[in-house]
Amino acid sequence: MLSPLRNPAFRHLFTAQIVALVGTGLATVALGLLAWQLAGDNAGAVLGTALAIKMVAYVTLAPLAAAIAERLPRRAFLVTLDLIRAGVIGFLPFVTEVWQVYVLIFALQAASAGFTPAFQAVIPDILKDEEDYTNALSLLRLAEDMEQLASPMLAALLLTVVSFPVLFAGTVLGFVASAILVATTTLPARARRDPEHFWADVTKGIRIYARTPRLRGLMVMEAAVAAAGAMVYVNTVVLVQAGLGLGEQAVALTFAGFGAGSMLAALLLPRMLTKLADRPVMIGGAALMVAGVALVPLIGSLATLIALWAVIGFGFSLTQTPIGRIINRSAREADRGAVFAAQFALSHACWLVTYPLAG
Repeated sequence: MLSPLRNPAFRHLFTAQIVALVGTGLATVALGLLAWQLAGDNAGAVLGTALAIKMVAYVTLAPLAAAIAERLPRRAFLVTLDLIRAGVIGFLPFVTEVWQVYVLIFALQAASAGFTPAFQAVIPDILKDEEDYTNALSLLRLAEDMEQLASPMLAALLLTVVSFPVLFAGTVLGFVASAILVATTTLPARARRDPEHFWADVTKGIRIYARTPRLRGLMVMEAAVAAAGAMVYVNTVVLVQAGLGLGEQAVALTFAGFGAGSMLAALLLPRMLTKLADRPVMIGGAALMVAGVALVPLIGSLATLIALWAVIGFGFSLTQTPIGRIINRSAREADRGAVFAAQFALSHACWLVTYPLAG
């Protein structure tokens, strides 16, 4: 599973992703505290609006950013977006009005809408062997899950000695470190492509999705991931505190159960995918999520809830992690950036629907 780390380019990018994820996790905690400072009891509404802004930015701007990326050197594009994110975060400690938070969040997520698909598209160009690429997808999934567990604990530790605006400084350092790591990485040249009009490039990924049966089927999987994920992220606090009458520690344990299930699946996936095709693995993951969500009304104890969340997390990772393999097989090398951007936009469109429905 660690074989991709022997590749220096992937090792640099993976490290860049880890430090950026940790920085993002610190910013998530700090943003909640900033919302409380600015809005008091209305902090929940502020954070909800910020989440909606994030999703709208992802859905609308990812294809546009992909078209811009096609016209720029890969490394310069990624480094610039990292530095933009660092700059935006640097302004957050100084805001005095809620609307300023919204403007900065939109700018931050606009940069992320460009960075993430471009980052995803470069990995298969670095790791040509499918087994190495599969291992890389599992490593990236593990990094995301571990960040969700580690960042809140790191933030809590830091808050014992510093005030919350210092967490934003940690985020800035994370993005700057990511930019340095990307800048010192040799990335493969972009595949030659037929020149197209800018707006044709904007819609190219969606058009490829629409005419490729394998990718159209992928949207069903994305909808299942978004539905189950929204249930977990939106309703865990309600189920634990209102349903079971327990406190914040129990909430953290429940989220940890979901993360543990997801990490276990990420560890097992490389071996599973040498014996099974992507389709049955992903369908099995979706079935686990559907079954888990269907059993929510029967929850009677914290142990049951944690076990159920672990099952949903396992299915979540089984379904989501192989998506890169499907895209890699379904798009020409020159079109990967556009297709990854389309997947990014369409998957977040699913989340934009399921979040309010779960609430």
